[in-house]
Amino acid sequence: MARTINLSLFLLFISWIPNLSTSYPLSAKSRWIVDEKGQRVKLACVNWPAHLQPAVAEGLSKQPLDSISKKIVSMGFNCVRLTWPLDLMTNDTLALKVTVKQSFESLNLFDDVLGIQTHNPKILNIPIFNAFQEVVSNLGQNGLMVILDNHLTYPGWCCSDNDLDAFFGYPNFDPVVWAKGLSKMATLFRNVTNVIGMSLRNEPRGTRDYPDLWFRFMPKGAEAVHAANPEVLVILSGIDFDTNLSFLRDRFFNVSFTDKLVFEQHWYSFSDGGDTWEKHNSNDICAKITEKVTHNGGFLLDRGFPLILSEFGTDERGVDVSGNRYMNCLVAWAAEKDLDWAVWAITGDYYLRTGTKHMVETYGVLDATWKNVRNSTYLQKLSGIQHPFRGPGLQDKKVIFHPHTGLCVTNNHSGNVPTLRLELCTKSEPSSFNPKEGILWINKMCVETPDVAGQKVKLGVGTKCSKLGQTSATNMHLSFKTSKGVLLCLDVNEGDNSIVANPCKCLTKDASCDPASQWFKVL
Repeated sequence: MARTINLSLFLLFISWIPNLSTSYPLSAKSRWIVDEKGQRVKLACVNWPAHLQPAVAEGLSKQPLDSISKKIVSMGFNCVRLTWPLDLMTNDTLALKVTVKQSFESLNLFDDVLGIQTHNPKILNIPIFNAFQEVVSNLGQNGLMVILDNHLTYPGWCCSDNDLDAFFGYPNFDPVVWAKGLSKMATLFRNVTNVIGMSLRNEPRGTRDYPDLWFRFMPKGAEAVHAANPEVLVILSGIDFDTNLSFLRDRFFNVSFTDKLVFEQHWYSFSDGGDTWEKHNSNDICAKITEKVTHNGGFLLDRGFPLILSEFGTDERGVDVSGNRYMNCLVAWAAEKDLDWAVWAITGDYYLRTGTKHMVETYGVLDATWKNVRNSTYLQKLSGIQHPFRGPGLQDKKVIFHPHTGLCVTNNHSGNVPTLRLELCTKSEPSSFNPKEGILWINKMCVETPDVAGQKVKLGVGTKCSKLGQTSATNMHLSFKTSKGVLLCLDVNEGDNSIVANPCKCLTKDASCDPASQWFKVL
């Protein structure tokens, strides 16, 4: 039976409430997340696991907590999805009577004890939950928002279909205990301003993940959180590893609040089979799967609800062909929808994962030192969707986005003749493209295409505007025909990021090549 936590003991530690300049709390306004003034706040988050054994945020034996927080900020993230096991709220012994040192020593992680003694001595001899509080506090001191994600019931790795806590009613997933645990966590962080949301349960799944059970229990968890802490966003996941919210198309549930209601969805390359992206043409499979992802969850945006893509990512070593192709497609879709999101994960390595000490997380934004960026190209790709393109209180910014690099098309003023190049989206000039007219405008100048492959694309004042078509199933190839009838597409010269015209590649059927350099998303 779950044990009741003594809240008064926890509340003694809530003396470190951070002061943030942003106008909190956050709320839902139609499909947008907004601040207290009604201005859009785009969540660009990174997941930070704290749900595995020993139930301490990963990486604290490698770097000081404050250094990790500052590194998160330096990489352009404004938010952390911090995971936690339900046992942290339902087990007094784990939460209050086991210190960080004792937890690590019980798992024979003696090297990590020494690492924490070196880098984070403040937390070594305090209870597990108080160490969790220290992480939230430090993130707030560095201006980072936090989503508290109930990842699983007992500390460990997640997730598989046969987990004993996979879905409501499984042996280790008592819905009543779960709701009480959520309520406790919400209460403990009620006055902590940088805690802006609570995710109720990570990746419901398994043989019993029926919508009827979801409708029966998920609203109870939502009401429990909102009653305990009416300031936080209440974030609900779907079924089938949180890839499917389509059951909300024809049936919705009633809760006592709507201005805090947010949904979340997950999408990985393996969500549709391990080698799907490698076996199919990238244009064809990207169009097919984004249609599916939209059907399964993206439709909620059009229904007036915020949707967070709260887990995605791939192997950052660059060796996963399917993962690389999927990421280009996902980033294009995330930019088109201007989604809030949380990438998996900050983790360089894990203290202990499925019995292996210091297993490297190849999806991790940081390397195993927890100091260096694992893949700067991957991070640049993400940077393109870290800032909002539109929303309440913002001036809509129309751009031509290049998902492969995370950059946007703009005017290259360096030469005698204006040409196109890629630039940070925050610095790019406004652009527009009307598919019916086929004219691409960059700050009141139009594209003039060359008649020979390999040459740079020029800009003119409007007398020789070229007509472009959106070719391929993704509509991301911008193509035209030369005077000799040769079909060319806009492309990127990797040497200087200039926009050139090259023969169109991988338009359909061919799965052997990657068209990503020729993908341009009109936003």
